[in-house]
Amino acid sequence: MKKICSALVFLLILSMGAYAQKTTLTVYDYIDATAPGYAENEAIWQKFIDENPDITIVKEELSNEPFHQKLAAYVAAGTLPDIIYMYPSGRSTMLHEQKLVKDLAPLLGKDFLSNFIPSVTDPSGQKGKYLAELPQSISYTTVMFTNTKLLSELGLKVPATYAELKAMVPKLRAKGIRPVLMANKDDWVMQSCLFSTIVGRMLGDDWIDKALAGKVKFTDKEFIQALEFVQTMYKDGVIGRDTIQISYGEAPALFAEGKAAFFIDGDWRQNAFLTDPASGKALIDPKRQQTDFEFYNFPAIPGEKNPGVGSAVLGCGYGISASIPAGSDKEKAAVRLLKYLYSADVQRQYLELGRYITSRKDVKSDKLEPFTLKMAEYHDSVPKTCYVLDGALDTSIYTPLNLGLQQIGLGTKTPQEVAQSIQVAVDAWRASHK
Repeated sequence: MKKICSALVFLLILSMGAYAQKTTLTVYDYIDATAPGYAENEAIWQKFIDENPDITIVKEELSNEPFHQKLAAYVAAGTLPDIIYMYPSGRSTMLHEQKLVKDLAPLLGKDFLSNFIPSVTDPSGQKGKYLAELPQSISYTTVMFTNTKLLSELGLKVPATYAELKAMVPKLRAKGIRPVLMANKDDWVMQSCLFSTIVGRMLGDDWIDKALAGKVKFTDKEFIQALEFVQTMYKDGVIGRDTIQISYGEAPALFAEGKAAFFIDGDWRQNAFLTDPASGKALIDPKRQQTDFEFYNFPAIPGEKNPGVGSAVLGCGYGISASIPAGSDKEKAAVRLLKYLYSADVQRQYLELGRYITSRKDVKSDKLEPFTLKMAEYHDSVPKTCYVLDGALDTSIYTPLNLGLQQIGLGTKTPQEVAQSIQVAVDAWRASHK
């Protein structure tokens, strides 16, 4: 009896020890709970929780501007969560420059990283010049979602030049159809999803590098001409000034309803049109995705020096807080979670949900809707990429740029005035980095 009791006590102590060793990971994730595929995303996380009973996941989810505001608050308070969804630069610059997240290269290892296309594991592509996050994709930020059926019905064809696009405006407007729809109420959209490509076409990445080095200025004629092209698109009616009242959430439904011939956004936005597995409904059903729509690069623009260039940036991914002790159970748990999220099976599921075109090389599926397949083809069709400006510029510089592009659209500031505000920000940034 004493031996049995001793054994039971020993087992109880073991079980209590196992319970005490349970590791908690706090996760800060970027996701819109109203987006298609949300329930399936939660199921992916639940599977990890079920299969790893020694790890407790405490997850917080936000999207759009509230996500970035809360992240800034975490950084300011010094209370960064253990796992953070982040960008390779741009809005996550503080995480990189302050080295608030770990280098994933030694933690994930060469064998694991060899499953991904080399450009996403190259640390030179990230702001801190180390693998702070593993990009889930490469994001092409200027895509012209095109309603080819609507164009055909009106006797129009896909424009090869801006002049051809402009020539469509009267016929489209006469039918109550917007030529180009954008969600310009969110100030980053014009900069990230169109102006970055305009700058890449007209000036090139080298010009931006020179501007940051103080060798050229944003008040120089060539940059002002890029801003003037945005002004021209509004004046020509190619983009309506009222798009500055259209929020990011409402734009896809307008396009799906045939209210615009073209919709410009990033490649990730194809997800908004796909079938929601929970409801079985889609903004654009797969049959119409196949027959009525195509994805195109923005047409040739006057004065471009780099034809066909499109803005692209390493995609987002997950990082691990640098505050986690090296070699600890928490660090091991964090690595286990990341290897699960980036596994071939999970990446296949995200591909099927249309979240992004995965950067993992060994993922295939026969369950992809036409828009996802067409987006992969679009990636292959872009001959060369250029900077996305909020990835190449400091926050203090692209913030007045974003606002200025809205002001140009509203007609409240001239391109020259916007250029001056950007240069002031550049001068202040350069002075602070001497």
